[in-house]
Amino acid sequence: MDQETTVNDLREMVQRFVSERDWHQFHAPKNISMALAIEAAELMEHFQWMETEPSRTLDEATLAAVGEELADVICYAMAMANELGLDISETMRNKMRKNEQKYPADQYRGRYE
Repeated sequence: MDQETTVNDLREMVQRFVSERDWHQFHAPKNISMALAIEAAELMEHFQWMETEPSRTLDEATLAAVGEELADVICYAMAMANELGLDISETMRNKMRKNEQKYPADQYRGRYE
């Protein structure tokens, strides 16, 4: 459950998985970034040619498949953070502060451009 699992718990889960398989040798940031992009593309495949509203109400099988691809994306993101020693919470906070400056709510509310 998200309410019971910390970001560190997830990072450690990925770290343990990679270590048990001796995969650190393959986890250069270059390789992880490519794997992350590939998994993101696999996630997008589930929505290709789908209209907007149906993408919000997926059937059980599609939702499960989408969840697996999303998990792959998150795992590679955690692996990247592990390899580079990035603090995910701090990195996210810094990025959201930049986003708040770039896209002030009063100017961008209800707009996507």
